[in-house]
Amino acid sequence: MPSYLVNHLAQLEAEAIYVLRETAAQFQRPILLFSGGKDSIVMTWLARKAFYPARIPFPLVHIDTGHNFIETIEFRDQFIKLMEADLKVGLVEDSIRQGRAVEETGPNASRNKLQTVTLLDTLAALQADAALGGGRRDEEKARAKERFFSHRNAFGEWDPKNQRPELWNIFNGRKNHGEHFRVFPLSNWTEMDVWQYIKQQNIPLPSLYFAHDRKVFWHNGVWLALLGEQEQSRLPKIDPRAIVTKRVRFRTVGDVTCTGAVESSASTLDHIIDEVAAARVTERGGRADDRRSETAMEDRKKEGYF
Repeated sequence: MPSYLVNHLAQLEAEAIYVLRETAAQFQRPILLFSGGKDSIVMTWLARKAFYPARIPFPLVHIDTGHNFIETIEFRDQFIKLMEADLKVGLVEDSIRQGRAVEETGPNASRNKLQTVTLLDTLAALQADAALGGGRRDEEKARAKERFFSHRNAFGEWDPKNQRPELWNIFNGRKNHGEHFRVFPLSNWTEMDVWQYIKQQNIPLPSLYFAHDRKVFWHNGVWLALLGEQEQSRLPKIDPRAIVTKRVRFRTVGDVTCTGAVESSASTLDHIIDEVAAARVTERGGRADDRRSETAMEDRKKEGYF
């Protein structure tokens, strides 16, 4: 790896570790949002570095839609053990059963938006005053508006027009009772930075990120994977003739009902890095939930979404 890249990654790592330590210093009950995706994996890796040889001083929280890739859940449990971290899980299924959220119906049904209710309820149950997230500014235009320390009001809502200045890396974590912050240590990282860092550090990943053969079907402009038989039965029927086997990989990991695959033969980190360098579509370009409207992500974030 060339020296300029080593220095670049070292600067990003130092910045992220500084933000993680500032979060631990300024807040009483921070948590780290963990999806099992590459960004939250890198953030957890950085958290272990930031506080080593002590254990990560805050729990990891997974908001589980119940529509996960099997590979994600298996990897999550293995990685948590490797990191010697404490895991808390908030279940969207519980929110539905309690009447806190309503299951979507129809051909585009997804539980992705329902995560907001479960997230806010989980933060309240844990009395969390800061939630570390793996969002990056290059992902999507709404996320580009976020600061490192992003204020949320007592209802968990975000106001992109009312954010605090962050001059000279001075982060203001002051808040009123009931309010909390979302904190984004990877704000200045790009997708390429994440992949280069994963390669440099030899960080383990779910197999979903590497090319593999999978049954998929074309829906709303993306290739979606099939759920397990029990979960798929809750969704609209799929014409069996539309199901094909393709060699694909996933650039993001999320709810199976809205996370699109890309056709790919990239089976190694070097191949993935080459593919990302040549890509002309952002990694969230394959997320069906982001296509619901021009401001889909920003609308969800204002309501309390990640």
